[in-house]
Amino acid sequence: MRVLVTGHEGYLGVVAVAALQAAGHDVCGLDSGLFRRCTLGPEPPAIPAVQVDLREVAPEHLAGVEAILHLAALSNDPLGDLAPEITYDINHAASVRLARLARDVGVRRFLYASTCSVYGARGGDDMLDEDARLAPVTPYAVSKVRVEEDLCELADDHFTPVFMRNATAFGFSPRPRLDVVVNNLVATALLTGVVRVLSDGTPWRPLVHAQDIAAAACALLDAPADLVRARAYNVGSDSENHRVSTIAALVADAVPGATVEITGESGGDPRSYRVDFGRIRREIPAFTPGWTVAEGARDLAQRFRDESLTANGLDQTFIRLRWLRYLQEAGQIDDGLRWLPQREPTR
Repeated sequence: MRVLVTGHEGYLGVVAVAALQAAGHDVCGLDSGLFRRCTLGPEPPAIPAVQVDLREVAPEHLAGVEAILHLAALSNDPLGDLAPEITYDINHAASVRLARLARDVGVRRFLYASTCSVYGARGGDDMLDEDARLAPVTPYAVSKVRVEEDLCELADDHFTPVFMRNATAFGFSPRPRLDVVVNNLVATALLTGVVRVLSDGTPWRPLVHAQDIAAAACALLDAPADLVRARAYNVGSDSENHRVSTIAALVADAVPGATVEITGESGGDPRSYRVDFGRIRREIPAFTPGWTVAEGARDLAQRFRDESLTANGLDQTFIRLRWLRYLQEAGQIDDGLRWLPQREPTR
């Protein structure tokens, strides 16, 4: 199957491309190139791709495509808070426009990378499944809910949108992100010797390895259309719901000599929820998560050592918000996160 991965140069994108290729798919990419320079270690192998802003995709960019894995987005809450209007423009309006174009040119399956944060700040220990009330509390999460709603209206016998409500991602990628909790704590532990938690450590986080997200995408591409059409799947595993304090302890175990500091200076983090992953386990048996947080933290620590992660990576290059601010301050992108003339990256 010819599969287009949007955001193929990002944290999840490069991992997904490799998994789809290993599964026998013909993979192509679409990316604006904002994070192309945010690489740790060797460059990922190139694939046939177009560099275009998601807001400017045209039908010709989708020629011959049979399925889309849509990962491109402003990818976390701090980015959404920086510029809510741009978040809605890219994450919501441009995503729905892409889906309409895809349906019109004959793309049959559209895997949408949503998020477990659509459930909002629940607190407590209840497990939330896909039928739980959606209560997003950030522009990022609100945009994801809106896309799910709009894609449901586009679904028909010839167009199958599927919603991957991914848990918080972790794990190594050639284009790492250090603004997600496990990756951040491992990098901080390696570079400073301290696993520092600014909250009180009590919030719950559902977690899933980047490779497991990619594996879920492969399984959902092959699942029967009548089963998955306009259906949401929490992507992760029940055993990998952890309190932040537990995550910190697992990271300390992965980085010998590191100590844990739970400062509580930011108070109780309202983003606390546990997620039930039973639906994907029951309905998509081809997907079996392969990573625990403990294993992923050990692997991250070793990969960061092997690739000589530096403080600059933690301070800027691999923190999405700081990297975009750097590009703006350097006069390379405008306030709308578009490349300024003659400043687009080249390989």
